[in-house]
Amino acid sequence: MSSTDFKKLAVWQSSKDLAVEIYMLTNTGNLSKDYELKDQLRRAAVSIPSNIAEGNDRDTDKEFVRYLYIAKGSLAELLTQLIIAKEIGYLENDKFNELEEKCMQLTKSIGALIQARKASK
Repeated sequence: MSSTDFKKLAVWQSSKDLAVEIYMLTNTGNLSKDYELKDQLRRAAVSIPSNIAEGNDRDTDKEFVRYLYIAKGSLAELLTQLIIAKEIGYLENDKFNELEEKCMQLTKSIGALIQARKASK
């Protein structure tokens, strides 16, 4: 599979954009100095598009769905870490609300893709 194959997936594009945003966010302020939380945020964020891409390259819808669930789990992990970052004062409410909305939309999109792939069996 070429990179253009999974780039066609809107859910992959959205998750990749979110990962880039998390990387940019963790380069500034208190998050840039909290190496453990910064690392956790980045790992969770990168895991989302990575699992979507890997699952898309599998031979079956069943395998793709499995990787989509993993991506969805990483998204829940990311949201948890963002909540913690907000509660300890690393994220302003407006930025947190923006990221939370992106996470919720992405969760819905991944869920819809899971249901579509399950139905195609």
